Amino acid sequence: MSAKLRERAFLLGARKSLVGVITEGADTGAAADRPTIVILNAGIIHRVGPGRLTVLLARALAAQGFTVLRFDLSGLGDSEARSDGLGLLEATLADIREALDWLESTRGARRIVLAGLCSGANYSLLYAGTDPRVVGVALLDPATPRTRRYYIHHYLPRLFRLRVWLNLLRGRHPGVKRIARSLAVRGDEAREGWMPNLQGPEVHAELERAYQGALAQGTQFFMAFTNGLEDQHNYREQVIDAFPNVPFRNRLRLEYFETADHTFTSAADRVRLFSMLGEWARDTSFATTPAARPGA
Repeated sequence: MSAKLRERAFLLGARKSLVGVITEGADTGAAADRPTIVILNAGIIHRVGPGRLTVLLARALAAQGFTVLRFDLSGLGDSEARSDGLGLLEATLADIREALDWLESTRGARRIVLAGLCSGANYSLLYAGTDPRVVGVALLDPATPRTRRYYIHHYLPRLFRLRVWLNLLRGRHPGVKRIARSLAVRGDEAREGWMPNLQGPEVHAELERAYQGALAQGTQFFMAFTNGLEDQHNYREQVIDAFPNVPFRNRLRLEYFETADHTFTSAADRVRLFSMLGEWARDTSFATTPAARPGA
């Protein structure tokens, strides 16, 4: 780590049960005029992120004059599990609110950019519209329903591959194997392994409401998609096509990494991502003051 950066660990939340690390530059003057960036866990991975992605991202942003908090949600990494019986989503949203409350009460931070990869992106989106302190979100591979254009991109090239047809005839195609596995799973096991269906109308409507709610309060968006989740998205504008009723207009910077895997393993892809995200965070005109205090 550069000598010009500082990192300190803190206990956050009402019960001091959330463990987080603040990364900032030695000169905090510039950071005072900029939003604080909060990076959430990616899946069940510790706050360092996959391949230290979160650590390196936090340091890259701090070197550009931002204060960055990365913390473990309840029950992940070094943070204790909650004891209030909240469900996973409710507990996660409560954790985020407690972290933002801590930033406001201890550091005077009232403008926040939430960032995350995969589930961290999804939680950032779902929380954003519920708290006016969130002036921006940086979403890396957020959940995105498939579109008609997705299926064209996905299936059209495969129609001309002899190997695909041979695998279908021999029962070796991944699609055939998935159907066989699903038929072999008992009902109880299927329910235990259930995941939200992005093509289902309920999930689509919930995501649409989340986007609309965040935009309604002035939230700015940075979104980066990778080729690493080809079974979910496979072209740059898919999120726009998937949500035609969401008025992104000029409040969305959209990037697509055609050669990157889901966790941006390549050093070149990480450098590109950090540069783009930092540029967006520096050049975007975020809301100056939240309109109202967040609700309970």
